[in-house]
Amino acid sequence: MIPGVIAKRYATALLEIGVESGQLDSLVDELARVATAYEGSTDLRAVFDDPLVAPVAKQAILKELAERLSLAPTTKNALSLLLDRRRIRALPAISERLREMADAKRGILRAQVLTAMPLSEEYFEKLQRELERITGRRVALDRKLDATLICGVVVRVGDTVYDGSLVARLKQMKETMLPN
Repeated sequence: MIPGVIAKRYATALLEIGVESGQLDSLVDELARVATAYEGSTDLRAVFDDPLVAPVAKQAILKELAERLSLAPTTKNALSLLLDRRRIRALPAISERLREMADAKRGILRAQVLTAMPLSEEYFEKLQRELERITGRRVALDRKLDATLICGVVVRVGDTVYDGSLVARLKQMKETMLPN
């Protein structure tokens, strides 16, 4: 089955479970933490993907991971199901899709903010308010550092990019100063 279809199917089911149980926010957060751990550990991926490792051993590893991350029973059950059905590889895509669906349900628009260096909370609060004014929707900021920007900020909201980086300004200056 196509990974995007799998992610949508499981994310839809998890969204319904989260809404019905009133635990949508914690479910989204916990699944994101497990997906990050899964993506960040080659050993974990290797064990879960290896057909020679017994399913009982995989479940034991999953149980240990769930305890370390303090996961709720709903999240544990969802992960166990993914493992049993050999769909654990789709976990990062499912987590991402679930977050998108939960945001859409709450009317939240995600904005990716790339900065060259860490900025103050006050700056991010002002940026969030301005993006909310521009879009007319609630905005959540996903912050990332990108040293290649040299200086400045790049914000991506959906298909729109607001590029206030030094690299973009230098490029713009070059284009205006040099003839074609």
